[in-house]
Amino acid sequence: MKHLPTIKIYDTLSAQLVDLIPVKEGEIKIYLCGPTVYNLLHIGNARPIIIFDAFRRFLEYIGYKVTLVQNFTDIDDKIIEQAKKEKMPFEEVGKRYIIEYWRDMTALKARAFNFHPKTTNYVEEIISYIKELEEKGYAYKAENGDVYFEVGKFLRYGELSHRKIEDLKVGIRVEVSEYKKNPLDFALWKSSKEGEPFWESPWGKGRPGWHIECSVMSSEILGDTFDIHAGGNDLIFPHHENERAQAIAKSGKDFAKYWMHNGMIRMAQGKMSKSLGNVWYLRDLLKKFDSDVLKIFILSKHYRIPIDISEELLHNQEVSVNRVKESLNEAEAFFNNKVPYPKEMYYLKEQEEYLISNLSNDFDTPSVVARIFELSRDLNKALNSRDEETIKNNYYIIRNIYGSVLGVFETNEQIQKNNVELNQLMEIILNVRSVLRNEKLYNLSDYIRDNLSKIGIEIKDTPESTKWS
Repeated sequence: MKHLPTIKIYDTLSAQLVDLIPVKEGEIKIYLCGPTVYNLLHIGNARPIIIFDAFRRFLEYIGYKVTLVQNFTDIDDKIIEQAKKEKMPFEEVGKRYIIEYWRDMTALKARAFNFHPKTTNYVEEIISYIKELEEKGYAYKAENGDVYFEVGKFLRYGELSHRKIEDLKVGIRVEVSEYKKNPLDFALWKSSKEGEPFWESPWGKGRPGWHIECSVMSSEILGDTFDIHAGGNDLIFPHHENERAQAIAKSGKDFAKYWMHNGMIRMAQGKMSKSLGNVWYLRDLLKKFDSDVLKIFILSKHYRIPIDISEELLHNQEVSVNRVKESLNEAEAFFNNKVPYPKEMYYLKEQEEYLISNLSNDFDTPSVVARIFELSRDLNKALNSRDEETIKNNYYIIRNIYGSVLGVFETNEQIQKNNVELNQLMEIILNVRSVLRNEKLYNLSDYIRDNLSKIGIEIKDTPESTKWS
């Protein structure tokens, strides 16, 4: 195995910069907390997607095999409330907004992650997980039928958020209940109220609590111990603290080795959230601004700091992004749309080393974005002086090194290349469906078509062939 560069990241658990040493040499496994699918994605939801899409690309670029998981929470109080408002089954709410998620991801030109598990597909595993916690003395059933994790039994509680149990107060996101032994105890299983969705369980009819789903899905897909757990820093307490507590209590192992958290996006110096009603939906912004404008705006700030956002700031960013695009387009026109591969390998190596050095230092994307703008200015000068080698060098570095790693300034050809796996999978599915139709097994072929439609993939049968979109 080739030597891989040392990467430093800020680990929330140890509260310091640390060397990223994988659990398994040459592989990095990441779990990124995903959206609760009761509404459209807002720009705050998009920040971790943009950051960890780029982080995954970087790790792959330097030689790691990366597995990146982002979940869909498709059963939750907010989803039940939305289902009541829209007068439809809760399942339909989840399906609708998962499809909208994929539409937004496509418009954002973000790569799909390796796994996108749904909570409702893991209820059986969640029940088994809770039973094991109960058997080990960490969980108890309350009088109201809920099952709680007993925080007082887990002596390492508070390590991630760097708080002491005795100092913790009931906060904004801690659910209050008279049935708890301790206000910090959190629900593993919620008994169903009249008219609410439910699953049968040893504790009666109910549904999973919020925190348990991520512990279960991450361990099922990535194993009891994996490399990085990630998400917004508003999730550190109580969500990630609770995830970590129940996971270690159940397995006796370390759960996530490292924790990476991004800062929030703010409007008028206040946190943005759907629950506060002060959001900018991603698709609305993408109608006004190119996806590269939003990505560069996010990546030009360090991932751990909060970002203030406004239309004025985005318009300013748009001007600088358009300059880069114009210089790239002019370079293509200069060479009749086929820019030759550069010959000055030492210069490419120098720029690649700059990229790796900065992104290995707590994923310092602002320095790389700044270098893209410098390269673009040099490209413009080279175009004016008709310096062919500099044009080829800077074009290649922006398009195929810096841009490719950050997921910006990509050509349609590059984007399609990233979707090769999906295209290959769909080709197999359509071939199977064609065989079923030839055998007159129309029920099965229709089943494939209808279920693909539920996740946003449309199939159209034509006299010549079957097409998908």
